[in-house]
Amino acid sequence: MSSPVSNLTLTSHVAALEPGAHVVAAHFLKDVPALALSDGTVALAQAAGLTRLVAHPEGGILVAAGIGARLLTGGDDGRVVEVRADGTVEQVGSAKGGAWIDALALHPDGAVAWSAGRNVVARDAKGRERSFQAPSTGRGLVFAPKGYRLGIAHYNGVSLWYPNLETPAEVIDWKGSHIDVTWSPDGRFVVTTMQENALHGWRLQPDRGHMRMSGYPGKVRSVAWSSDGHWLATSGAEAAIVWPFDSKEGPTGKAPRECGVRPARVSRVSFHPKAPVLAVGYEDGCILLVRFTDAAELLVRPSVAGSGVTALAWDGRGSRLLFGCGDGQAGLLTLPA
Repeated sequence: MSSPVSNLTLTSHVAALEPGAHVVAAHFLKDVPALALSDGTVALAQAAGLTRLVAHPEGGILVAAGIGARLLTGGDDGRVVEVRADGTVEQVGSAKGGAWIDALALHPDGAVAWSAGRNVVARDAKGRERSFQAPSTGRGLVFAPKGYRLGIAHYNGVSLWYPNLETPAEVIDWKGSHIDVTWSPDGRFVVTTMQENALHGWRLQPDRGHMRMSGYPGKVRSVAWSSDGHWLATSGAEAAIVWPFDSKEGPTGKAPRECGVRPARVSRVSFHPKAPVLAVGYEDGCILLVRFTDAAELLVRPSVAGSGVTALAWDGRGSRLLFGCGDGQAGLLTLPA
């Protein structure tokens, strides 16, 4: 990889935001930047400043997931809440006995899913709910890119469940604790992050083959697919580790790319929705944009002590990047024309 283009910076195009609490997730509700915060609120960045919506009045937000004009939050109060672009805040589900919400997923057609312990609930766009008992705690959830199918990460593998059918879930197995799960945009691969410093993947087509991606110095807590589905970027090292998925074998037998090498561990990654550009956030607060064509690097935010990056999100056009940090700082980058 070429050396960083250190004289190119976008820092002057970043507007500072001060939500004041740990940022759990960032998302654009249509065109409105939204930050899900650990204090139970969602902060919307609008012209007049930050507008705070109380999603969990008696609890904090543990997990969040966004798609389009919807943001779903799950809290330590056992509630699942949906926030919309018009400022609507609505409870859409809850866990039995007020158990903490472990994972969330959103479907483009309006369906939602959540897990609390072993209990997984899927609610379709018409409000019909179905439940599933996972073999162990459902740590990660993801809807398939096509159809109404849910992937549930748990100990020793992933359950692939059709909530609208009576057929039992299919389990794709691999020993160990699987934390989060993602489905490739073309539907051919399922990949999990693991409790150990590794990823594991399955080729759903054509052979249910395994793919092991290891060698990380730390745990992988963030993954992101490129817009064409050919690359999977991951955190967990002192560079973004990006695996190739542009062939039917996936990354098997292939080395990953390393982007944004720095003396700090990567904490968040987010691919541009249209261009071959990766946003990389680090535990020391730095944020870079890395261009795949020539490995050029643009500085978005310098390192800030105690302000590790915890959330990154692009808007739909790819003209703005929203970020949030563990110390309650945040910012909005607007790319210059």
